[in-house]
Amino acid sequence: MPPEQMARVRCGLAYGTPAAVLLDQARGGDLLVVGSHGHGGFAGALLGSVGRHCAQHAPCPVVVVRR
Repeated sequence: MPPEQMARVRCGLAYGTPAAVLLDQARGGDLLVVGSHGHGGFAGALLGSVGRHCAQHAPCPVVVVRR
């Protein structure tokens, strides 16, 4: 794969509500990757509240990764 097509992953530490922080960091990005659900809620949920909020409001495409 040519270097100009290689993915760049940005990592960091931020404070705030999870959905707000993820959406803020997604600005200017090509893709936002989130997990399907966290530790809260109930185990049968297909998509958690943060993933759902990001999928509905992200400024870029979102991929939801299931376990």
